[in-house]
Amino acid sequence: MNMDHQNAENLNEETAETLTNRQGHPITNNQNMRTVGNRGPATLENYDFIEKISHFDRERVPERVVHARGAGAHGYFEAYGTCGNEHVSTYTRAKLFQEKGKKTPVFVRFSSVIHGGHSPETLRDPRGFAVKFYTEDGNWDLVGNNLKIFFIRDAVKFPDMIHAFKPDPITNIQDSERFFDFCSNSPETFHMVTFVYSPWGIPANYRMMQGSGVNTYKWVNAEGKAVLVKYHWEPKQGIKNLTQKEAEQIQAKNFNHATQDLYDAIEKEDYPEWELLVQIMSDDDHPELDFDPLDDTKLWPEDQFPWMPVGKMVLNKNPEDYFTEVEQVAFGTGVLVDGLDFSDDKMLQGRTFSYSDTQRYRVGANYLQLPINAPKKRVSTNQRGGQMQYKVDLAPGQNPHINYEPSTLGGLKEAKQAGTEYTPKVEGNLVRESIDRQSNTKQAGHTYRSFEQWEKDELISNLVNDLSDCDPRIQEKMIQLAEEADEEYGRRLREGIASKPKDGTTHKPLGNIDGDKAPEQAINEGHEADPY
Repeated sequence: MNMDHQNAENLNEETAETLTNRQGHPITNNQNMRTVGNRGPATLENYDFIEKISHFDRERVPERVVHARGAGAHGYFEAYGTCGNEHVSTYTRAKLFQEKGKKTPVFVRFSSVIHGGHSPETLRDPRGFAVKFYTEDGNWDLVGNNLKIFFIRDAVKFPDMIHAFKPDPITNIQDSERFFDFCSNSPETFHMVTFVYSPWGIPANYRMMQGSGVNTYKWVNAEGKAVLVKYHWEPKQGIKNLTQKEAEQIQAKNFNHATQDLYDAIEKEDYPEWELLVQIMSDDDHPELDFDPLDDTKLWPEDQFPWMPVGKMVLNKNPEDYFTEVEQVAFGTGVLVDGLDFSDDKMLQGRTFSYSDTQRYRVGANYLQLPINAPKKRVSTNQRGGQMQYKVDLAPGQNPHINYEPSTLGGLKEAKQAGTEYTPKVEGNLVRESIDRQSNTKQAGHTYRSFEQWEKDELISNLVNDLSDCDPRIQEKMIQLAEEADEEYGRRLREGIASKPKDGTTHKPLGNIDGDKAPEQAINEGHEADPY
């Protein structure tokens, strides 16, 4: 071999660790761009630099409007094969539940709701609890929160609610007066306010919190008969919540504490587990109840509708890349498999459009081709094109010229219906009306009375801290809701607000202690320095 040829081979030698650009070109100098002399200027044909910096400029996709701050993990769901004392097929034909010991891969994303991607995980806020099941029939997304109810029952109010809870559009600071302005004029929020302002509004971490589907769904069996169902995740690690003071002390040390806790536990093979339980109700209006079973501001009483275990979930693998998996994972309440169905819950109906629409905006029209979102089974569609398509969902032997159905020329064919099709009867006038049985404060009173004394004290303290600086009209509306819920609840809130002077502003995170005094404190405690 001639020496020149050998030198050329040595120069081009690569290993599995050799840095390249996206074109596959080896990068020989990643420390310096190409310039005229070592002081510059730079030249335009700097391909390696231009590819690197232009990709860097585009590293972020639009942040989720809600649930932006998240952590995730992989694992599996193991079915029990039963629901209470009966085989699960009594209620649903969904395949993932049918066999005892059957395991289905899952990916779970935990999140906080209101604040941005790097906000502290100690803020008073509901926590998201979203599970993607990669079933043999395709994906099922169970998208919910740690708390089992929600603020509102009609999806048309959701944008207003989020606007009120998010930072002020002028100051960019969360404002408790805006929060209570909305809630005091939306009485259905009071049960959720009671939970959020109690220690249940700040879970200690993601492993030690409950999860819930929140909305009412349906299960359908092989005969096409349906029942209403609610889902509950119960942590085997136990449940732990924080007081406001404890949360602020933790935040001062580590505002990523919950993400770190989840990651570290899995790395140590202390795998977190949850049991999945369901409540079942016959599919009708249930006039004997003082609430509508489709109202997601309500709990179904456990003594009337017992929790029945159907399986467990174990998280045993951390993500390999945060952006690829946790940030790009896309959930939707409309993602159901055969044997699962929607109820007429108005919040669920609105979410079913909004969630998947959000992902098409954030990640792109082909977001379901990404590995974290793609089902772990064959996919054959007639969908073509769109930003970032990198493959065509062709079936083996499919005529590639035929991207429509029906066809006699080798195109895709419809599937056969499994079991008897579920065909609920829908009848009524088209109206814009609230549901009849609202009962906005009764369950909030029951929840208050079920709290331990320290939880009641913390709830009142947190509400008084925030409401004492609000407009008196808002104060009075919130007090009236508390009085309607429970005499003691209302009396303690009224007395607390009356005895606390209005000595601050509402420009601070919900429940925060003296957060509005922090700017002045920073000036008073700051150390002077000379310019350099």
